[in-house]
Amino acid sequence: MKVDWDIFCTVVDNYGDIGVTWRLARQLVAEHHCSVRLWVDDLCAFERLCPELDVNATRQWQQGVEVCHWPAHWQPTDAADVVIAAFACQLPGAYMEAMATRETTPLWMNLDYLSAEDWIVGCHGLPSVKHKHVQKYFFFPGFQAGTGGLLRERDLLLRREQFQADPHARQAFLQGLGVERAEGAELISLFAYENAGLADWLDVMAAGAKATHLLVPEGRILGDVSRWLGVEGLSVGAREVRGALTVQVLPFVRQDQYDLLLWSCDFNAVRGEDSFIRAQWAARPMLWHIYQQEEDIHLDKLEAFLALYTQRLSPAARTALEGLWRAWNTGEGMAPAWVAAREHWPELQNHAQAWCLEQALQADLAAALVQFYLNWI
Repeated sequence: MKVDWDIFCTVVDNYGDIGVTWRLARQLVAEHHCSVRLWVDDLCAFERLCPELDVNATRQWQQGVEVCHWPAHWQPTDAADVVIAAFACQLPGAYMEAMATRETTPLWMNLDYLSAEDWIVGCHGLPSVKHKHVQKYFFFPGFQAGTGGLLRERDLLLRREQFQADPHARQAFLQGLGVERAEGAELISLFAYENAGLADWLDVMAAGAKATHLLVPEGRILGDVSRWLGVEGLSVGAREVRGALTVQVLPFVRQDQYDLLLWSCDFNAVRGEDSFIRAQWAARPMLWHIYQQEEDIHLDKLEAFLALYTQRLSPAARTALEGLWRAWNTGEGMAPAWVAAREHWPELQNHAQAWCLEQALQADLAAALVQFYLNWI
């Protein structure tokens, strides 16, 4: 049964929202044989993730997905069988009327932001508002049973294991980005928002006994890196050495290459939602820079995830990891927090692998959405 899906995405934070919806749209096409239209209001931001995109095209096909520009002045369009409003975006009024006038009422879902908070288990799948007789439902990605799970392609973990087991593949990938690993150095990737705690972290790595090679894709943290280095206008390819620390600027890479970067590194600092999920599938120790929200409500989400993620760690390792994440997200105390975390490195490495396998026991987000539709009809 061929099912038509419409996914609506407003680009709020550059790449997070479009990153999730683009990945979801492709998986629905490739693995579930759905017909998907992805409506995006900002094609210029989307182009960074999909360089083949024509930012001037009203409609185009990319990797099996019909990508449509979401115009300010909506044109009449038939509604799909399944309608996803990503991250509570407001659908065009005319499109909502099209849903209401369909002969067969569509399934309308709000795909919400990822959270580890307990309350989402109780709210997942519940009805929300109505437009006339068309009912909207909450759909929450999550880490626990009773949620919508996480985005994960069927062969993702197998591909990751094969890549990480092949040193020649890793070397070839890194060389393609212009990276020649500093001798004996640990590789760390850094993709983050602006962060006042960065200087302390770079200081302690530069002064450390262990060589570290820090790979920084183009992004918002680059200004803080430049200030610490004392170098203005850092550009792609720049490589600077300070003590035991080598800092190298990488180009902004598309999603499949970013996966390979995460898989190549010993530690990954990530931001937002999509990169956060992909770092967990990399099965490496990680550090999450959560998106800051008013009244610091993002810190509640951070604590909820830490409570889940650190459950199986020893008390000492748990305290060290929680301290590192809190320091990064408050911008204070990164130097002592990093030293403390390094004392538990083997345990943190094993834990990252175990957590990845545990999360893979759940249905992935795309499969859960399809199953929700099948149950609904």
